[in-house]
Amino acid sequence: MALSCTLNRYLLLMAQEHLEFRLPEIKSLLSLFGGQFTSGQETYGKSPFWILNIPSEEIARNLMKRTVCAKSIFELWGHGKSPEELYSSLKNYPVEKMVPFLHSDSTYKIKIHTFNKTLTQEEKVKRIDALEFLPFEGKVNLKKPQHIFSILEDYGLDPNRIPENPHNIYFGRWIADGQRELIESYSVKKRLFIGNTSMDAGLSFIMANHGKVKANDIVFDPFVGTGGLLIASAHFGAYVYGTDIDYNTVHGLGKASRKNQKWRGPDENIRANLRQYGLEKYYLDVLVSDASKPSWRKGTYFDAIITDPPYGIRESTRRTGSQKEISKGIEKCPESHVPVSLSYHLSDMYFDLLNFAAETLVLGGRLVYWLPVYTPEYTEEMVPWHPCLELISNCEQKLSSHTSRRLITMEKVKKFENRDQYSHLLSDHFLPYQGHNSFREKYFSGVTKRIAKEEKSSQE
Repeated sequence: MALSCTLNRYLLLMAQEHLEFRLPEIKSLLSLFGGQFTSGQETYGKSPFWILNIPSEEIARNLMKRTVCAKSIFELWGHGKSPEELYSSLKNYPVEKMVPFLHSDSTYKIKIHTFNKTLTQEEKVKRIDALEFLPFEGKVNLKKPQHIFSILEDYGLDPNRIPENPHNIYFGRWIADGQRELIESYSVKKRLFIGNTSMDAGLSFIMANHGKVKANDIVFDPFVGTGGLLIASAHFGAYVYGTDIDYNTVHGLGKASRKNQKWRGPDENIRANLRQYGLEKYYLDVLVSDASKPSWRKGTYFDAIITDPPYGIRESTRRTGSQKEISKGIEKCPESHVPVSLSYHLSDMYFDLLNFAAETLVLGGRLVYWLPVYTPEYTEEMVPWHPCLELISNCEQKLSSHTSRRLITMEKVKKFENRDQYSHLLSDHFLPYQGHNSFREKYFSGVTKRIAKEEKSSQE
């Protein structure tokens, strides 16, 4: 059956990567621009075609100025499971909504988009000719048309079992494209300053969108590294700030991470990265600081905290220590030796991060961060929790057969009162996650087992 035309219906054509991240991104952006996520489906699964009810075309356009998960959006004029259903749906679409785009002074063209199947030119022309019943009065212009219309056909997700006929057929007026080109233009490969853990450009923009970053926000990264997450937020007009415990990384000193380059050059620093993209005016500062001992006065400073804490794979999890914290094993060191850092357990790190976010975010501000997990032991109850923060989304990105990291988005919904009053409550809740303190060992245990298995196979 064709869908009702009583609401403003739009068709989103989604990119087929980072599938779990798509829905939270679209929901966050609609909320940012004054819309509300409503649809006829509870979940879209892996489908690239999403039908949404959006209040206005302006909101639809604003959505596409930000999303990196969606390719295009169309004002949906018709939809059916077969050509006959599609034509029936189009005939029921209000003519007064079509006329502004089909009058005699206008130019247009019709495009065909198929998912999981390739059509011949003859088949495409046949589909376009079948729409002759629509009241097109303008002239066809294939190079620079005023209006673009599309027929979109969905042949399912299985490339090994492509059906003869599409599962769904859509027809709509093209509104705008998403920001997929940002993934290439901001590619880490082209960036002046990178490190071992520089965040992929696409994921950086997804994180900024999950955080509802907007112009004139103040965005903070307490584990800033080479500043990749700051760039994405600055692109959207936010002022960015960060800290990191590594002096050399913050100041762009020491050995380079690039192949065939020994030392970092004078333009390899976080400020230079933002300057490279014309975003230096949004750079506030980056300080050498320990995330476990924040030096902030009590207050709310940030509209969003977006970060990728180290979890011991490529970057060590360290914090500053004192003589009182030195373990018995280290006491045997010479008196002149003072340890500058100690191990920072993952559970302690996230305990501190959530407390810091609850204390320094404005009400409605968001915390977006990566949480590493050992997949066989993971349950949703392990996700860190705070009484001042509400969980918005939890998306998985697989790292290996037995490990993954989860992008957690939380929103501050309650005023922070006192750090001490949350300590006992939080420590009990963080107990389930403490098994992941040995995440590094569990991550590499799989690698060791795989190598041993391969060696055994080769010997046999």
